[in-house]
Amino acid sequence: MTAAQMSQPVVSVREVHKAFGRLQVLRGVTVSAGKGEVVCLIGPSGSGKSTLLRCINHLEHIDAGEITVESQLVGYRRQADGRLRELTPRETARRRARIGMVFQQFNLFAHLTVLQNVIEAPTRVLRVDRKTAIAHARTLLDRVGLGDKGDARPWQLSGGQQQRVAIARALAMRPTVMLFDEPTSALDPELVGEVLDVMRGLAREGMTMIVATHEMGFAREVADQVVFLDGGVIVERGPAAQVLDHPGHQRTRQFLASIAGRGDLSAARPTQARA
Repeated sequence: MTAAQMSQPVVSVREVHKAFGRLQVLRGVTVSAGKGEVVCLIGPSGSGKSTLLRCINHLEHIDAGEITVESQLVGYRRQADGRLRELTPRETARRRARIGMVFQQFNLFAHLTVLQNVIEAPTRVLRVDRKTAIAHARTLLDRVGLGDKGDARPWQLSGGQQQRVAIARALAMRPTVMLFDEPTSALDPELVGEVLDVMRGLAREGMTMIVATHEMGFAREVADQVVFLDGGVIVERGPAAQVLDHPGHQRTRQFLASIAGRGDLSAARPTQARA
């Protein structure tokens, strides 16, 4: 990635604060993702990873700070006096179209077929004509290895297949950035690999991605930057090998050791370099 690409991040989060009542979930978080960069957010449950992703997509309102995607404010417009005014739901939906998001739960429409799930947002939000949307959807389903499942209902699919449909659905909006909120946490262990393979493919193709994950092997393999959050603040950040192999903060070392103790740190230990 060039210095020019990094100087103009696709996603920029600056000094963001978010509280739920008295609980301070995000406390001055600053993070960015350049074009084609993969940022992996790691940390214990309750550290603020999911809330940060939801704020980037304006599913949660921030209390302070600023978030931009492609230099445009997310959810707000700056007025002449410098104050921010929240966009209307319609305006927010249009801007949100550039941000794909995949959740822990698949959130597919059970009454629609797989193909109908994928074309729903492009036809309704982007006003893409149905024939074009269907052609694109079939291409995306092929891409995630589900080209033969277009007529199936979500309940007929495995969890891994449903999550791959959810990825195809997000990609159908032709987003600039993809957000993944623990996309494998609800899956049986044997189904995790098929979802991570799709995400690896997106990384190879240059999709800008911010991923909240406990899959340290995946983070090691694809992340340009690993960000460790705890208690709503960024404790440590850096290249994957640096943070995972040589963490500089005691709290990071404790977290990685706890995952290793559960047998989840498959690639947080040094591995042989890939050819």
